[in-house]
Amino acid sequence: MISDQTISLIVASNNHYAILIAALLKSIDINHKTTELIDFYIIDDNISTINKQKLRQTVDPTRISLIWIDRNNIIPPGLTLPPDSSSFPPTIYYRIFAPYIVNQEIDRLIYIDVDTIVRTDISELWGIDLGEYTIGAVQDIGKTVTSPWGGIPNYQELGLSSDTPYFNSGVLVIDTKRWREQSISSRVIDALIKYKEYVILPDQYGLNVVFANAWHMVDPRWNWSASAEHENPYLLHFLHIKPIFRSCYSKERWKNEFFDYLNQTPFRGFKPISEYRRKLQLALNISKKYFRKLFS
Repeated sequence: MISDQTISLIVASNNHYAILIAALLKSIDINHKTTELIDFYIIDDNISTINKQKLRQTVDPTRISLIWIDRNNIIPPGLTLPPDSSSFPPTIYYRIFAPYIVNQEIDRLIYIDVDTIVRTDISELWGIDLGEYTIGAVQDIGKTVTSPWGGIPNYQELGLSSDTPYFNSGVLVIDTKRWREQSISSRVIDALIKYKEYVILPDQYGLNVVFANAWHMVDPRWNWSASAEHENPYLLHFLHIKPIFRSCYSKERWKNEFFDYLNQTPFRGFKPISEYRRKLQLALNISKKYFRKLFS
């Protein structure tokens, strides 16, 4: 369903975080008041059949179409994911290839992390003017490339000043044609391989290196940390521990809002997961990367 009246969104998730998609979908559905249809692409990293069915039941299919993309069809021939030792699942890299895996007639695409909820009409984000830029993004809470929990540690080597703005890669408005014309995906992978000793937040590092001083700064309310107060954020991002875990330390107001949306889906009544299971999942992510590296 591709037309000028269709908004195209894409997320990526494994089965562990599939429940987050439900709250995100419901928040988009409830707050979308304009007439555009929505194509909602899901990069499927082994999401279970049961969870897929629950996600289909979350929204009205005449308004929001779910389009599934197998993770095995993501990475172009000749490109491999760079090895890293972080606890992030490989799923985080898939956004880098998003402009290649949606319908090639699409001129614009919104990528959103699944640990978000949208509190206003997504059409407002869809309609922002990118001007001459390939992407629009929100400045990260770390503000600049010197951010101590991410950033670009080798910014001086790359000829960047210490006040170079640094964006969060969890919400991206993408001009897909410019992205493909500029070979952004391969350039990001090249940067991650070339400067691997400096990488802390893998995809975010690579994207900020490639787009340094060349991205449109979006209103911060479109990627607001759920650990901070605000009178009216447009999109909430649960940046660290997710609300599906008991140890989530986001603002209580925002956690309650997340569960308000979730309880309007087939995942209603979900009880937050223990800290033990959260850490076990992180350990599994690291071990999977280790074995992939060992046998690659």
